[in-house]
Amino acid sequence: MKELPERSLPGLHEHRPVLYNLVAVDFEVYGKVHGVHFEEFTKEQADKLGVRGWCMNTAHGTVQGQLQGSEDNIQAMMNWLKSKGSPASEIERAEFRNQQSILELTFNDFTIRRE
Repeated sequence: MKELPERSLPGLHEHRPVLYNLVAVDFEVYGKVHGVHFEEFTKEQADKLGVRGWCMNTAHGTVQGQLQGSEDNIQAMMNWLKSKGSPASEIERAEFRNQQSILELTFNDFTIRRE
């Protein structure tokens, strides 16, 4: 009896949604974060991690925004915002608020918003 290749076995490779723990969190980064391309580097890092959301410069000299993605990728992004940032930035602190589990992503990508 001839065996079927694994890929032909019924039900083996059905398309099923992969379940991740999705989270959203608001952030604000303090320090020397204006005029040092912090927003551009934040978008680049978010894109690398597959994180969605937005960021923008504020009138009071910080960068704020929202992140959405898998719990692991959001944690990696939060660590990056707290400790790395853009090469010329000097991060004093990063604050994270309103972290919550979400059922679906509401942003299509990560964008830089302008005031």
